[in-house]
Amino acid sequence: MRIIRYSMVKKQMVGAFTMLEMLMVLLIISVLMLLFVPNLSKQKDKVTETGNAAVTKVVENQAEIYEMSQGTKPTLSQLVASGSITDKQKQAYKDYYAKHEKGSQALAD
Repeated sequence: MRIIRYSMVKKQMVGAFTMLEMLMVLLIISVLMLLFVPNLSKQKDKVTETGNAAVTKVVENQAEIYEMSQGTKPTLSQLVASGSITDKQKQAYKDYYAKHEKGSQALAD
């Protein structure tokens, strides 16, 4: 009787993962995460930078449209007040020129 029970218990244990195997899998996943997370943050910065460059073009185009219709060169605040751009676009424009091409900002605040 004991021999039968032992063989049944042994068969049940073979089908499961051991704690050591689970820890190894978690360790591998952790190492992979440590390798990929820094790259993701670098890509996020690159995407933000590209987006700010695109917003800069939009703001400058809106300024040209404003100048053609009103006859005067606008400031960023005037563009926001007229609804041509949003506050978020204004901030992206300022951030872009704060990081690049200092002093060459086409529009005043």
